[in-house]
Amino acid sequence: MPWTTADIPPQAGRTAVVTGANGGLGLEIARALAGAGAHVVMAARNAGTAAAAHGDILAAHPHASLEIVSLDLASLASVRAAAERIGAAHGRVDLLVNNAGVMAVPERRTADGFEMQFGVNHLGHWTLTALLLPALLAAPAARVVTVTSTAHHFGRRLDPDNPHLHGNYRPFGAYCQSKLANFHFGLGLQRDFARAGVRAASLLAHPGLSNTELQARSVAESDGGWSQRFWHVLARRTGMSPAEGALSPLRAATDPHAAGGAFYGPLFVNAGPPVRKPVLRRVGLEPAIARLWAVSERETGTRLDVAAARRA
Repeated sequence: MPWTTADIPPQAGRTAVVTGANGGLGLEIARALAGAGAHVVMAARNAGTAAAAHGDILAAHPHASLEIVSLDLASLASVRAAAERIGAAHGRVDLLVNNAGVMAVPERRTADGFEMQFGVNHLGHWTLTALLLPALLAAPAARVVTVTSTAHHFGRRLDPDNPHLHGNYRPFGAYCQSKLANFHFGLGLQRDFARAGVRAASLLAHPGLSNTELQARSVAESDGGWSQRFWHVLARRTGMSPAEGALSPLRAATDPHAAGGAFYGPLFVNAGPPVRKPVLRRVGLEPAIARLWAVSERETGTRLDVAAARRA
């Protein structure tokens, strides 16, 4: 039988942080986790849509335990403030779903001067995860789920001398690079968890082709690129609903049989029930992870050191 939200084990007593929980996949992930009994920290940039999403979840689950935390992944100051607030309020975090993102936007910079897609989709989540490590390692067996995309297959090798694509920016190419960074981040984090001998696990998931506002926003903000229009039309006509697209991240987050380093996605590449997928692009994987770690630490000024967090 296909895996559905009915297969989520009881989550009572667990704290889950979901980025981008104010809409799309993030809202559906937060809704399912709250419905299963978790306390869900809805980390989102837009206060208005976060409040609306909060009410939407409560309408479906009146006894849901929810909390809104302001998080703008395009600002490291905001990321640090959110991590400090979450860490101070919760002695442990059982689940972190790095879901929020932007897609194929025109060239622009974050508050810290990063290329927007690499900055939001990867560097913001890198910093949030690094700062929440003490709370994650305080949990009996925390999970970090990083949401990537099938677009990671088209991502090019990260150039340490030009990670922000100065003079070489293409909206969809930059998106693919950021999703490949997500892919390498999830695998590299699991490597570090294993080396440190902790019970925390890092998993990857991709939602397939889902008809969410991410596609529409990409078209609205783009300069009319054919790829954005193509994927938007395809998502509208054949894409899965946000609730269906959320199933792969939810399975990675909650399936008791899911192991660290596993990758979940729809059965039929971009559609279908969530299943475990093979991890491809293994040639050159370790050097790629090493480059990503070096660039991420250099750009953000934040080390992601599992062993040090464990000792602390």
